[in-house]
Amino acid sequence: MSELTLIIIRIGFLALLWLFIFIVLYSLRSDLFGPRLTPLQRVAVQNQRSREQAATTAPAAAAAADAPTTVTERAAPAAASAPGAATRVVITSGPRAGLELDLPATGLTIGRSSGAGLQIKDDYTSNNHAKVVRWRDQWMVQDLGSTNGTYVDGKRISEATPVQVGSAVRIGTTTFELRR
Repeated sequence: MSELTLIIIRIGFLALLWLFIFIVLYSLRSDLFGPRLTPLQRVAVQNQRSREQAATTAPAAAAAADAPTTVTERAAPAAASAPGAATRVVITSGPRAGLELDLPATGLTIGRSSGAGLQIKDDYTSNNHAKVVRWRDQWMVQDLGSTNGTYVDGKRISEATPVQVGSAVRIGTTTFELRR
């Protein structure tokens, strides 16, 4: 082989090596910090922050009613105002089958991380896997860029998807339903 061919092969190999390094770094960043927000997600976050600020300036009774709750608290969710709306999450299969949680008014983050409202520790669940959020008068499940996906009634979702009471949502090896 000529010297020019060897130089081209070496440069190509180095380019592939650097491409591999950037892909690994991007994957680590996505897993540690989550995916970048789309414009719709940014608007939803801004709306949630403005609602939280409005709740702090409202009278004490209104602020107490709208205050975010954690999974361990037994507070009435905001969804209770809509007739037939889901108020609980029930795990129907998986390592934590039978567990029932109140569905917080602020939504529920699901994943392996210790900061998740519903922590699922299995090899098929990402740190920040999915989120159940209230959008207008219905609950939505949103995949947060997970590797193995989120499934609603057996179909993989790629964007926020409405979830009806009783619909099966699968994340990793765990399946749960929203119930009244």
